[in-house]
Amino acid sequence: MLARYLIFFAIIVLIEIYFLQAVRTVSIDFSPNKRRVFLYIFYGLFAINLTLGIVGMFYPPPNWNGIVRMVFSIFFVMALCKLIGVVFLLMDDLVRAFRWIASFLQKAPATETAENAHHISRLKFFSQLAMAFTVIPAFGLVYGIIRGAYKFRVHKATIKSPNLPVAFHGFKIVQISDIHSGSFMSTEPIMKAFNIAMEQKPDIIFFTGDLVNNEVSETTPHLDTYKMLKAPHGVYSTLGNHDYGDYMQWESREAKKKNLEDLKQVHAASGWRLLMNEHVAIEKDGQKIALLGIENWGGNLNFPRYGKLDKAYTGTEDYTFKILLSHDPSHWDKEVKEDPRYRDIDLTLSGHTHGMQLGIEIPGIKWSPSKYFYKQWAGLYRQDNQYLYVNRGLGFLGYPGRLGIWPEITVLELQKA
Repeated sequence: MLARYLIFFAIIVLIEIYFLQAVRTVSIDFSPNKRRVFLYIFYGLFAINLTLGIVGMFYPPPNWNGIVRMVFSIFFVMALCKLIGVVFLLMDDLVRAFRWIASFLQKAPATETAENAHHISRLKFFSQLAMAFTVIPAFGLVYGIIRGAYKFRVHKATIKSPNLPVAFHGFKIVQISDIHSGSFMSTEPIMKAFNIAMEQKPDIIFFTGDLVNNEVSETTPHLDTYKMLKAPHGVYSTLGNHDYGDYMQWESREAKKKNLEDLKQVHAASGWRLLMNEHVAIEKDGQKIALLGIENWGGNLNFPRYGKLDKAYTGTEDYTFKILLSHDPSHWDKEVKEDPRYRDIDLTLSGHTHGMQLGIEIPGIKWSPSKYFYKQWAGLYRQDNQYLYVNRGLGFLGYPGRLGIWPEITVLELQKA
């Protein structure tokens, strides 16, 4: 592990040093005082990055104070953006290397001064490109860390079905997914999001998995906050792939098992009914619909398959309208709408993708790298009379922010077609 970290750290240092070449070239025409300030700023940023990297070797970032962790995230994002800029410098250096080799093989005379001037101009041009393609993405990604991760948005959709009992016409669902509690520095953002959810006056609330990144201890600061979610017909939840603790090393199999059992207790203590490959009936005015909830079932990228839809489905045959909570949307694509047994599951609610926390969503354009991994990655999808809604997630993981794909609270209204 340490060896991998050292290799990664060495690569970051080399990128930083190489990028300083562009900084020095761009500032060559500045006045002496301006150039000195300009260089000191970048030397200072490099020193901070170096210091954080060295500290990270002995004291892992996940154990850091929240604010320090955010600072580290910002500098790490800036270092990655410099990698984009370095590509332009590398292009110029490769061109000049090939020219020099060709000139050496041809035993060409020394390059004239005018040609040198042209090469210097070209180097400056590539250095300016390197700066531009570093600074612009860096500003965007840093904004995503500081503000974008907390720009909670309400997305509304209507589900129309001839199978819906009349009593449930106008029934309002609020869906939340992928909180990833351990990624938040404080409980305030989650409280803000839950207040927005409660303002929608839902009849029922669903949480579709990934309450934590790995460990139940992440929930400790937020235990009272989870209890904020209340609805007349209850709060129901299911597990996501991160809830099982599969992505970290445990002292023993028993410790991992206890972590999951403790997490289940957090759901119960919060007033959430956790559905584990089972179903319940939701009743209103004497009429009923079936709510099914399964454990994680991944259809893409080798995510675990703990879910047993056949077990949850058994006993729901006579319900005219069925809702399924299944964390991973590829489950809908691979089993729910493909298996003839489950063609009467009217609505599936998922999360998982986060929309990769990065993309563009404006009128007429909806794009994210997530689309290359998931056919259904955000919003409402329909095939015949079956619907799928993919929530964009409330929290974040990996990149500690969001840009363009903002955190979501979903409001779905059921209507009798």
